[in-house]
Formats: sequence, C-alpha cells, structure tokens
Amino acid sequence: MDGQDPGRVPDGTADAPPSPRKLARRIALARAACTVFGREGYARASVDALAAAAGVSTRTLYNHFPGGKSELFRAVVTWSSGEVRDAHVAIVRARLDPGRPPRPDDLERDLAAVARALIDVMVEHPDHFALVRHIHAEADHVPPEVLAAWKAAGPGPVAAALAGGLAGLERAGLLDLHGDAELAAAHFTALTSTAVAQLSHYGVLPLSEAQTDRLVRGGATAFLRAYRAR
Repeated sequence: MDGQDPGRVPDGTADAPPSPRKLARRIALARAACTVFGREGYARASVDALAAAAGVSTRTLYNHFPGGKSELFRAVVTWSSGEVRDAHVAIVRARLDPGRPPRPDDLERDLAAVARALIDVMVEHPDHFALVRHIHAEADHVPPEVLAAWKAAGPGPVAAALAGGLAGLERAGLLDLHGDAELAAAHFTALTSTAVAQLSHYGVLPLSEAQTDRLVRGGATAFLRAYRAR
C-alpha cells in the first residue's frame, strides 16, 4: 500500500516492525474506518462506531492508533490517497507519453480520453472519494496536518504528473502552456474531472454516460481553446 501504510504511524516515523497479526489488524481497522469516515465524515464518526465497524474494542483501536480518531483518519486518508494516486499517475504516464505524442487532429480526443480514464478511477474507489467529499465539506473540522498529509499523498503528486504530461505535449509543439504548466494542469482538471465530480457529488449520484461524455468533451474543447499551440 502506498501513501500511508497502516503499519506505520501517520507522521512517517516507523514503529517497531509489526507482527503479521498486528499489521493485519491495523489494515482491517483502516479499511473499516475508510467506510465509516466516507459515510459519516470526520466530525460525526465516533471512535465507538469506528471500532465496531472493524469488530474490535475501542481499547484495541487506541492500542493501534494512540492518537485516536485524528490519527486513524490521517492514516486512512493518506493510505487510500496513495492507492488512487498510483492509479491516476499511471494513467497520465501511459496516455501522455512524450515519446508518443498524439497527432494534432487527435489531440482533443486523446485529452478527453485521459480525463475520462481519470474519472473512471472515482467509480473504482467509491470509499476514497466519499472521504474526499467530506474533506471538502468539513475542511474547518479536519485537523490541518491531516489536510496537508492528504494533499501531499494524493492531489499534489497527481497534479505534478499531469503538469509534466502537458509539458511533454508542449515540447511536441501541440500546446502552449504560457509558461505555467501547473496552472494549465489545474485548468484541465477543473474543466473535466472536477466538473463531473462536483455534479455527481464525488460519485454519490452518478451521471449518465451521455452527461459525463458531454462534460469531458466540452472541457477538453475549452482547454484547447486556451492552450492549443497556434
């Protein structure tokens, strides 16, 4: 598991190597907590409910996560973000390969395909994106260090990978990023996958295929109006 391994404490400091049984219990706690936090959010999820979901006592939960709910939430968020990050980065690297840039006539189609593949990851990881929805809604209740850990584990590396992929298209003469690849990547995400995520409430109310395709294609078209090389 990338991001935050539940076998490590969330600040990155290694515990003594856990026994297989302890590691399995920590992973089970993290998986169960991901579902509870995704359903209830950070503020409403109780330690009792988190322990019950994993089939353990609250004492056992604190034995594994002495910081209680905050520590467990950070471990869950960074662990699940790592899984999603790896999926997103793999898509970007495979589909925006600087060694095989698309033909100019295929650029809009290929960018739409990248966006659609990134969106499909949301369907494959519903518990994670339920967490993300609550993080956005409860940002003032989530500990700042947890927000920072989430951004560092997931959104930050994905944005950097996308900026790198778009920069490769610029070097191929297909895009003009106006000197700011990071901003261009943010615009691409906002026009495509973010639009779908917000309208579907991060997958809670899935859009139809036609709605999703319309948003994705329209977003790719709008992006290219601003960034296609002249």
